[in-house]
Amino acid sequence: MSVRESFDYVVVGAGSAGAVLAARLTEDPTTTVLLLEAGGPAESDHISVPAAFPNLFKTRWDWNYQTTEQKQLGRRAYWPRMKALGGCSSMNAMIYIRGNAADYDTWRDDHGAHGWGYDDVLPYFRRAEANSRHGGPFHGQDGPLHVEDRRYTHELTEAWVESAVVSGMARNDDFNGASQEGAGLYQVTCHQGRRWSTARAYLDPAADRPNLTVRTGALAEKVVVEGGRAVGVQYQHGRGSRTTYAAAEVLLCGGAVNSPQLLMLSGIGPGEHLREVGVEVVLDQPAVGANLHDHPALPLVFETRGTTDLAELNTLGTFARAKLMGRGPLTSNVGEGGGFWRTREGLRAPDLQAHVAPSGFWDNGLHEPTSRKVTVAPTLVHVASRGSLRLRSADPRWHPDIDPGYYDDQADLDAMTAGVRRMLDVVATGPLAELVAGPGLPTMRWGTDPTDAQIEEHLRAETQTLYHPVGTCAMGDDERAVVDPELRVRGIEGLRVVDASVMPMVTRGNTNAPTIMIGEKAADLVRGRVPVGATSTGSPVGTARKDHR
Repeated sequence: MSVRESFDYVVVGAGSAGAVLAARLTEDPTTTVLLLEAGGPAESDHISVPAAFPNLFKTRWDWNYQTTEQKQLGRRAYWPRMKALGGCSSMNAMIYIRGNAADYDTWRDDHGAHGWGYDDVLPYFRRAEANSRHGGPFHGQDGPLHVEDRRYTHELTEAWVESAVVSGMARNDDFNGASQEGAGLYQVTCHQGRRWSTARAYLDPAADRPNLTVRTGALAEKVVVEGGRAVGVQYQHGRGSRTTYAAAEVLLCGGAVNSPQLLMLSGIGPGEHLREVGVEVVLDQPAVGANLHDHPALPLVFETRGTTDLAELNTLGTFARAKLMGRGPLTSNVGEGGGFWRTREGLRAPDLQAHVAPSGFWDNGLHEPTSRKVTVAPTLVHVASRGSLRLRSADPRWHPDIDPGYYDDQADLDAMTAGVRRMLDVVATGPLAELVAGPGLPTMRWGTDPTDAQIEEHLRAETQTLYHPVGTCAMGDDERAVVDPELRVRGIEGLRVVDASVMPMVTRGNTNAPTIMIGEKAADLVRGRVPVGATSTGSPVGTARKDHR
């Protein structure tokens, strides 16, 4: 007779939140955790070298998702997602942005995510962070997640920042400090010039704990539910399928694609849809897979003159220097600088972000530039459009239907059109104007004053994801919510979701830092601890506020 394998907690997904959660829970030596990861160890050289992350796309490290054909684009969009320890923190551009204070206050006030306002979450950002330059009241310096200034910045990025300031943007030295708006250089989740993923920050220090078991190559098939309670996880491992039981809770950390997919495979989701694909309904929950949205980005690529670019500096020698010494141009994260601004009066916070790369970066960097270029990408960070995720099969190996609904709401298209105009003004201003020779993509068929129709044509042809899907297991206190403010799946005991899918609204900026924060806060929720920075009554103390003016 086989022995029934059991742990206190089974965590599904070793990504930006799952690695944090597993490490924090096992700080208690009496708590046992099994961490399941469909991918393998993060061993590729392209992981540690910051500028090399696009080399991971469409490889064995990538889930290689595609959206459904987008009505407003007339094509599918490619969604890279990392399949290894550390999840997308092992594949992303490492930009450390927490979002705007207004994001979290909106979660609390408009979506019923009580306990997730800015004052509530700031202590968890600080607990996670080891910032090499910034300190209190906004930053931590003793956490496991290293955040630093890049060791390399190209002159094209510096020129963009100067041009943005000349064009009227404020200079901002800390997008995670008192104000988010303005232009500047991004800090990154790196340590001494190399990527610092959650696998490095959280799992490596916990690797020798006897109460933590990490099992890679484990593709979750379903959550086992008995009598309305999650009691374990069935998963593929090796040549067969096995089940491991959770004495306390099952914790899903698969992200905005895999967590709702696993819930639906487990019979938790829209009942009619589940029956259509042959899944027995355990809980009819229409909100699972709804509310999907993402940050769309538009590459504006320009030919340059009188300078180099990052692509031509990518040699075997510079790669070896970055890998071995953490030095040289390939310690660039590609998206070196940018900024935040509002496209119209009356907005509570910025709705656009810029990402600046000193090279040609379009179609997710899958094209090798043949000439020197610079890319300026306006990115929509306050998104009105909503889509959904649905199963295509009851087989967990099948990719789901992913429909983010890019630009389905006209407000998004209008904001991005205004963002393109703002970026064209910056490129034509100050020192960057001296380095730009002209448009670098055929779809940029315009002169100095493009029409809205010309901009819209480029938006439809070249818009891509910024790799920030959220919302498919949204938290809150009403029927729109899949999980409650303690991240417990509504209607099922012993089951929580802990990842970017619980965000009811995407944060303004890159989502890796907020996802790590969610893992940090969830660890306290699971353990039943008083929140960090709170009194025994739950009121935040000693926190700082950002200026929304």
